[in-house]
Amino acid sequence: MGFYINVLLPLPLEMQFTYKISQAELEVLTPGMRVAVPFGKSKVYTGIVVSIHNNAPQKYEAKEIEQILDDSAIITKNQLKFWNWISSYYMCAEGEVLKAALPGGFLLESETLIQLLPSGNGEDAQLDDQEYLIYEALQRQSSLKIQEIMQLLDKKTVLPVINRLVSKGVVVVNQEIFEQYKPKLIRYVKLNEKHLPENEMHLLLDELSKAPKQKAVILTLFQLQARSKKPLELKELSKASGTSTAVIKSLIDKKILIEFHLQKDRIEFDIEEVDQQMVLNEWQQSAFTEITEAYKDTDVCLLHGITSSGKTEIYIKLIEQVIKEGKQVLYLLPEIALTAQLVSRLQSFFGEQVLVYHSKYSVNERMEVYNHVLNNNEKAKIILGARSAIFLPFQDLGLIVVDEEHETTFKQFDPAPRYNARDASVVLAKLHDAKVLMGSATPSLESYYNATHNKYALVSLDRRFGNVLPPEIEIVDLKEKYKKKRMTGHFSDRLLEEIKFTLEEGEQVILFQNRRGYSPILECLTCGHSPQCPNCDVSLTYHNHSNQLRCHYCGYHMAMQKQCMACESVELTTKGFGTEQIETELRSLLPEARIGRMDLDTTRGKHGHQKIISAFEQESIDVLVGTQMLSKGLDFRKVRLVGIMNADNLLNFPDFRAHERSFQLMLQVAGRSGRTKNRGKVIVQTYNPHHQIVKQVSENNYLEMYKEQLEERYQYQYPPYYKLIKFTIRSKDYSKTNDAADWIAKSLANVFREHVLGPEFPPVARIRNEYYKNILLKIPPNQSLGKTKKYIQKILTSFKAIGIWRSVRVITNVDPS
Repeated sequence: MGFYINVLLPLPLEMQFTYKISQAELEVLTPGMRVAVPFGKSKVYTGIVVSIHNNAPQKYEAKEIEQILDDSAIITKNQLKFWNWISSYYMCAEGEVLKAALPGGFLLESETLIQLLPSGNGEDAQLDDQEYLIYEALQRQSSLKIQEIMQLLDKKTVLPVINRLVSKGVVVVNQEIFEQYKPKLIRYVKLNEKHLPENEMHLLLDELSKAPKQKAVILTLFQLQARSKKPLELKELSKASGTSTAVIKSLIDKKILIEFHLQKDRIEFDIEEVDQQMVLNEWQQSAFTEITEAYKDTDVCLLHGITSSGKTEIYIKLIEQVIKEGKQVLYLLPEIALTAQLVSRLQSFFGEQVLVYHSKYSVNERMEVYNHVLNNNEKAKIILGARSAIFLPFQDLGLIVVDEEHETTFKQFDPAPRYNARDASVVLAKLHDAKVLMGSATPSLESYYNATHNKYALVSLDRRFGNVLPPEIEIVDLKEKYKKKRMTGHFSDRLLEEIKFTLEEGEQVILFQNRRGYSPILECLTCGHSPQCPNCDVSLTYHNHSNQLRCHYCGYHMAMQKQCMACESVELTTKGFGTEQIETELRSLLPEARIGRMDLDTTRGKHGHQKIISAFEQESIDVLVGTQMLSKGLDFRKVRLVGIMNADNLLNFPDFRAHERSFQLMLQVAGRSGRTKNRGKVIVQTYNPHHQIVKQVSENNYLEMYKEQLEERYQYQYPPYYKLIKFTIRSKDYSKTNDAADWIAKSLANVFREHVLGPEFPPVARIRNEYYKNILLKIPPNQSLGKTKKYIQKILTSFKAIGIWRSVRVITNVDPS
């Protein structure tokens, strides 16, 4: 009788693979451990042991494993169950879930490139012979494939050697595409302890009498430390003593001063001012009590709290309660790059119990966080993360907070698995017997429907913190303003008046335009030609700063044209406007104002978001112009005015959720104003002031919007009444895309009849020279979702078996956002 294991590989394949193991390996292996296994003719992959059994595979001869990579399981039983659910519900391979769930450093394979870590030092790392051979080879060439390392060491099992080099900080794997995302380390100094006694101090000062600058540093150090017991920053000591850092370095070299480093985020706050006890106001306390009472009967609660009502304080109070029970908390955010304020706040309250997990961490950093969570370390009690944090190996999860639950960024699109972290968190919590708290000022229709139909509990918080009045919202009719010649560029007289008044009062302004660039269309006035992207079916957008025409889909760019490419006319004009044009117009209208812009073009760098946010917080920017990035939970205390430049381009988007999203976006942006005692002002510019969504935004009437949109969803068979599955057919061949889409649509219609819509070309039907066509399947509430997916799987399996469509890709998107 042989021994076998089923192994899950990080590949988009529908099955697990069986490998043979020895008696000795049987005694060591448990499900959840990693093994290096051969696959195909020459590749080696890292796989996860899913099960151990005695059944040999019937269709192929089982190969032996190459190596056991762990001493104990790094994947929990709950993780394996969760992956299985993700795979089943979102109709993707478990291998795709595995690849998304684990940091790349855990999944070394034979095609992986190994490179030296720039900050690593192999000479000091105590390497064995095999490790040193790899280190030496990497000094001669920039990277090595695992195949090459196998040849170098003349052995097949090289992954353990590479893992050791990774853990020693000498090499990095090719998934390392971002810089390390760590809190900044600051240099501090202190006096060597041997000089602390009074007699030693006198001797030291006598010794430095011939070095007046060094003596001045020591005397300044004593004066500063007498005033504050906080660690002394080297830069601060240099400035206070009026000496250069070179003078301080000479004292460090003499070992008179000791240099050490601390993480900046650990000392930004004053320890004495940390809230040891979160005090809630009357309305927050009432909401908190309702939530804790609701958890006696249900596991999921929706907190509907208006902007600036103090939802975060309630989250913190609930987190405090959960970690006192020794359990872990997952705090999900829609966008980690914009939440430094929250990270700082949580760390100031919970200290070193907070860890952050995000895809912009280095591979090593993510592996470190992963291991802290797996070992249930004290520093991993609260995990703050974007959607991928749901895949961490929680041991004792007690609470999941989903902040701004309405945000579409919780939905993953490419690559698979195309999961929604908000919805998946409910399943994850059930596996751990944990609770879920979703929060939003503008909940998604689906969540609010669930809450009003007893699937979730519903708690409302309808007063702003500190009894601050909600902002006054004024609607400006652009048709009237243009007619009466009261427009300057894209600014109405009312908006300009309010901007000037706000700046005179020493307060700040946010201007929202949900389109980046200068102008989306360059048009010839003679023949009407507009330059198009050669790779995509879109017009090129004009960017004034770089004087380029750019494609926002594939990145193609060209110099701004001086004459028409079709008729050579020089009569060219731009149509439409983006954030860059608003910034340019405002600089000419208000030359004294300090203007900043926050969109994808200005935040590409690692710290791009944070630099702009910090500058605005520190009041070195008066007016901040931006896209929807500005709506995501930012808290600026001095913003009095918010201007929405054009509400219509939100309302007219061809999507059944367009009105819901417009309401959410406008109300969330509006909520950035007047968050302190002074009442805020919001001006919404629109050509359609009587539109029901504009009216509902002006009245802050979520319930009316909800009821109205719900009626339309019921009438036209959309969520939350019907479930949706969207199929996107992609190919570089136009005819194949058409024919394949027709075949799939007809096959679906044979089973699901009138509930199949399409195939249809999307608004942008060609991207990066691939043609796209969409099919939408509506699933009635009384139809089995499980059976529906089985029928779909059969159809897609038949489709894949047709040779002529081998190059056609079909993307299945369950619950498209």
